[in-house]
Amino acid sequence: MKQVQKFVAMPELTAPATYAGEAASGYIAAALLSANTLDKKLITIMPNVKFKSVIQKLSLSNLIQDASCDFNAAASASIAERILTPDEFQVNLQLCKQEFVDSWNALQLGFSAFDEIPKSFNDFLVSYVAGNVAQAVEESIWQGNGATNGQFDGFQKILSASVAVGGATDVLPARLTGSGSAIISGSITSANVISKLQSVVETIPTTVYGKQDLVIYVGTKTAKAYQLATAGISSTGTALSNIGANGYQNQFVIGEKPYNFNGIDLVLCPGMGDDKIVAAQKSNLYFGTGLLSDHNEVRVLDMANLDGSQNYRVIMRYTAGVQFGIGQDIVFYGAY
Repeated sequence: MKQVQKFVAMPELTAPATYAGEAASGYIAAALLSANTLDKKLITIMPNVKFKSVIQKLSLSNLIQDASCDFNAAASASIAERILTPDEFQVNLQLCKQEFVDSWNALQLGFSAFDEIPKSFNDFLVSYVAGNVAQAVEESIWQGNGATNGQFDGFQKILSASVAVGGATDVLPARLTGSGSAIISGSITSANVISKLQSVVETIPTTVYGKQDLVIYVGTKTAKAYQLATAGISSTGTALSNIGANGYQNQFVIGEKPYNFNGIDLVLCPGMGDDKIVAAQKSNLYFGTGLLSDHNEVRVLDMANLDGSQNYRVIMRYTAGVQFGIGQDIVFYGAY
């Protein structure tokens, strides 16, 4: 009796594809908005910025006066502007399709790391690249340097420049040690993170403190230090004497402690550098991109029909940049 062995055929790879305009915007948006800072809307996102966007700052003075019979135009208004100009970026990547076919097959069977299983090999490759783009964008949002290829100036750089000219507010040693006036910085550990955060809170302007969208931005290192500190544990595993062995209800709360410091939410931004803290309103930090414009283009090219190779090329273009509104309303610990 003969047995017929059926072999699983190799998947049929889709033809070369071009995603342009609105079709491309979906892929670009997925890549950019997967960045933690953008995905959780921790800052204000300004789409459809094709060239530049003007952020206007309105200042009022002498608004309220004693009543009189006459119209007294003593109140005045002044408008200052900050410009958000997203930079242009591109992805030119070549991959060997044979190295990804097995992974793609696994996804089709249901073992997916994506929210939706890519229906085609092209979509799979774009999704794979999008994750890497998201990580790069997240890092550039905070510690990017426009002089470096593939990066735009991030908040750490532009806030440092603002601090230097009297814009954004630095945290002074006087609030930590009682003396001095130079910009304070230095390593943040579980032993000192509480005092560092307290110094930041004390520096927040009274006009900003208590605002609904005020948050404290921290990087991964600071977030780890805060979790250890609220648990009453140092980085070496010993109890912190200034907090106590029990820490934050440690006898009842074994897992993650609340990311909240004296009523202000702490938000984790993996793209932030070590030993940096920013206190600001979400509405005062901006990310600009033209992700919905028709200039976006994603191409997935199967090179087999062109040179007989097993290579795939992924080509992406997008724009991105950040800017803040009112520097005096922002506190930055760790300026350059």
